[in-house]
Amino acid sequence: MTTADRQIERRWEQLHTWGPYGLLGVGVVLAVASAPEIDRSVQWYTAWDLVGAAIALQLGWQGIRSGRPGRGRTPSRTGTVYYVLRWALAFALTWIDPFFAFYAATGYMDADELLPARCQRLGLFASAVTVAGAQAGGLPLHGTVQWILFAGLLAANSGLQLVIAHITGQEAQRTRERTATIAELERTNTALQQALDENAALHAQLLLQAREAGVADERRRLAAEIHDTIAQGLTGIIAQLQVVANAPDLDVARTHLERASDLARHSLGEARRSVHNLAPVALEHDGLPEALKKTVAEWGERTGVRAEFTVTGTVEQLHDEVAATLLRLAQEALSNAARHARASRVGVTLSFLGDEVLLDIRDDGRGFDPQAVRRRTRTGGFGLDGMRARAERVAGALTVESAPGQGTALSAHVPLIRRE
Repeated sequence: MTTADRQIERRWEQLHTWGPYGLLGVGVVLAVASAPEIDRSVQWYTAWDLVGAAIALQLGWQGIRSGRPGRGRTPSRTGTVYYVLRWALAFALTWIDPFFAFYAATGYMDADELLPARCQRLGLFASAVTVAGAQAGGLPLHGTVQWILFAGLLAANSGLQLVIAHITGQEAQRTRERTATIAELERTNTALQQALDENAALHAQLLLQAREAGVADERRRLAAEIHDTIAQGLTGIIAQLQVVANAPDLDVARTHLERASDLARHSLGEARRSVHNLAPVALEHDGLPEALKKTVAEWGERTGVRAEFTVTGTVEQLHDEVAATLLRLAQEALSNAARHARASRVGVTLSFLGDEVLLDIRDDGRGFDPQAVRRRTRTGGFGLDGMRARAERVAGALTVESAPGQGTALSAHVPLIRRE
């Protein structure tokens, strides 16, 4: 409930509490002022007694309401008794003097709160009888003209009050419907929040599994790199040194020593690159776009291949596991391009598409048959199957399009999970 609603509620409560006192006071003042001299008849003594009884009744009802907070405005048997007694006092006072009809009008204010639904129209009609009698000239009625006037006024008062009651009932129904709708929306929001919390927990579990599975994938990738680069380099060094040992002259030995030295430097560079790629050091100080940009630039300088990097969409700060996965995929794709593609140009694009991230690596190299490569790597090695598995660890997917002589297009798309 807003502050304005609470203020309206408080003012309405004050009207119900002090309104009967005020209307009774207006009736007393007008009744006394309308007489030149205070009438000492039995009727006026009775009127004062009735006024005292009305005040006592109102004080008693006020005490009941204060003792039952939140229930004083709910129809009940006590409220019905209070309404009937107040109407009877108002009718008797109006019979004595028509100005007391002001007090009788209090029945219009709270019939819907004091009386059960089936009795509300009867209560309004009873109050209208008292008011119409006063408007027709006072009770009791005399003569045909006064009776006709009373009937017309009663019909007008009853009709007006019934219309107001109908409108009030419709508004109350709409209020109940709005309240029910708000409650349903709150339940829906609660369920949605629970679903979001469960989804976040599933994402966390998924990323944990990806981290654990990534350890095994890294071991396989590193083993493949050591075998393909460092181990082959060391084998070459050993072969060159064996030639040196059996060289017939110094010039031949020097030539093979230089080759062994070149192989050693190359192997050292590959070892450093493997260690650098073992953990995504590039993501420690940069976001994924900056890390990819540096990776592509360094790869291009090392291989001499023209390499370009592009970012599209609104850049988001990705979860560490998602960013590391995409960086690993880009590194592996570039490594494969350097080894096998013989490309003259490579393009890497990172696209933020609202609820997912897309990584594209394209080259104009010699291409290959993806199915044939997959059959060859099915029994081991990191390869395309390992890259697909890496993407699937974070609920993503990897697709490869290539053909001999047509270049290669590799595309990985993963859900956009923001950094917490």
